[in-house]
Amino acid sequence: MHVVAPRQAPDADENDPQALTAVRGQVRRVVEAAQAEAAEILDRARRRAEREVEELLADARRSAEREAAGLRADADARRDEAQRRETRVADREERAGQSETRLAEREVELATLAEDLAAQKAALAAAADERRAELERIAGLSADAAKAELVKEVETQAKREAAILVRDIEAEARAKGEERARRIVVDSIQRVASEQTAESVVSVLHLPGDEMKGRIIGREGRNIRTFESVTGVNLIIDDTPEAVLLSCFDPVRREVGRLTLEKLVLDGRIHPQRIEEVYERSRDQVEQLCVRAGEDALVQVGIADMHPELIATLGRLRYRTSYGQNVLKHLIETAHIASHMAAELRLDVELVKRSAFLHDIGKALTHEVEGSHALIGADLARRYGEREEVVHAIEAHHDEVPPRTLEAVLTQASDACSGGRPGARRESLETYVKRLERIEQIASGMPGVEKVFAMQAGREVRVMVAPDQVDDLAAQVLARDVAKQIEDELTYPGQIRITVVRESRATGVAR
Repeated sequence: MHVVAPRQAPDADENDPQALTAVRGQVRRVVEAAQAEAAEILDRARRRAEREVEELLADARRSAEREAAGLRADADARRDEAQRRETRVADREERAGQSETRLAEREVELATLAEDLAAQKAALAAAADERRAELERIAGLSADAAKAELVKEVETQAKREAAILVRDIEAEARAKGEERARRIVVDSIQRVASEQTAESVVSVLHLPGDEMKGRIIGREGRNIRTFESVTGVNLIIDDTPEAVLLSCFDPVRREVGRLTLEKLVLDGRIHPQRIEEVYERSRDQVEQLCVRAGEDALVQVGIADMHPELIATLGRLRYRTSYGQNVLKHLIETAHIASHMAAELRLDVELVKRSAFLHDIGKALTHEVEGSHALIGADLARRYGEREEVVHAIEAHHDEVPPRTLEAVLTQASDACSGGRPGARRESLETYVKRLERIEQIASGMPGVEKVFAMQAGREVRVMVAPDQVDDLAAQVLARDVAKQIEDELTYPGQIRITVVRESRATGVAR
């Protein structure tokens, strides 16, 4: 509010009434103007306050409406959720009622079956009593008297058979005493050659650290169990620092297991699915190495043409030993000796060399085919188109078939020279390997068996069966049958545990 100061008359007299009246009128006008201006200001302030109040009321009303809408939506959601819960509870109550009805019906059926079973048991007992009484009447003996007579007869027969068995055992012991003494001495000498024995049946894999052993074993041993069941190789984890042992009598299987474990250790990811993937790749790699080893052996011998399947089979002998001698190197050496002998005798050098080079090829299949390796090798060579002279030399080199040609005789002689030269061979675990092979063959011949692995130096046999062909009860019967046949056919120290594994798998693919 602006106050305008009254203007004074320039020359008015202070005591002049008119001048005073004029001044008063001027002051009054100023006061009225100030009052009017003040009223106008108050009116504007009042209108501004009213507008602000209206805006605040509108904002509050809109906020209240929004909150009310949110509360209504929340209430609707809660009401829907409550309705869904009521529906689920009703469904559960209905299912529970149906289950109770079925259980009641089942209880009635079980009670009826129990009554029928009790009646059948009573009828069977009565029939058994009648049958026993009839038998006693016909035989003229009581059950106790017949039992005593039968026991006496069985005891007499058992004593007679025991005496015969003791006599036969004593005769066999005298006949084989000297042979067994020699075998014991040879086994003792062989045990001293621990390096050769370890080389035959055990591979050593060095680890980056001892903490890797725990990762190989896995949680509750699932990794090591999967590794042994997939590869068929026994994994020995002991106190040896930063090293594990792989034991298996099949050298090709042991090499596949060694490569598998080596790749798993380098990769660091060790779990059951990864073990199976790496095993498949390692098996393919070993097959390629076998082919390459067969081709290298052909180059060393100087043979140009041969069926690819024979080359791959020869390459598998790279991992096979016979009395400590590598079989593939033995074949190369035998072929060279035979070629020199044939040249001296002016015979067909290439034919004699080929016969000598293939004479032990059957050893690559002795883990898979039953029979002598000479006859197995001859059938294999005949199947892949080798000449009849070569086939005859192979089947006759251990006298399973009498030798009829000079090539067969030279094959025998070169084989004896290569294996009999000083330092060529040592006494090995040949009998032990054959026993393990026979154990696997016995278990493989049972119905429903998919895989068989002889482990723990032959003290354990793991039999993998098809779950759709062998149930749990049949698995127990299978284990007893395998154990009984092994007891009847083989001689072994200690005991052999038969473990039948029946595993079911379900696989789904997420896309």
